[in-house]
Amino acid sequence: MQYETESWSGSNSYMEAVVDPVERIERLASENAVVIFSMSSCCMCHAIKRLFCGMGVNPTVHELDLHPTGSDLHKALVSLLGATSALPVVFIGGKLVGAMDRVMASHINGTLVPLLKEAGALWL
Repeated sequence: MQYETESWSGSNSYMEAVVDPVERIERLASENAVVIFSMSSCCMCHAIKRLFCGMGVNPTVHELDLHPTGSDLHKALVSLLGATSALPVVFIGGKLVGAMDRVMASHINGTLVPLLKEAGALWL
């Protein structure tokens, strides 16, 4: 797994405050084939990260509790999903897949692997 923190600590905090959190999420989600927005202490987030690693996928993980504007990003994710609890949130190929329930449903019904292959995250 690739944990993204460099872009947070080295970025201009003024610019972060100016950029709309939804736009920031969309930009971060489009930078890698699989992007997970997570909390470091969340057991469901850990399960999703293990699922992808077990499949041979190397997701980019953004731990919102370690991010200076993580609470704003979390609120934006909640609004994108229309849910009260939004973590973990998974993007594949820059497209919103959803939270734990959607990812697991896609895995069970067989649509997750084709999504990963299309995004270039899985080669088998």
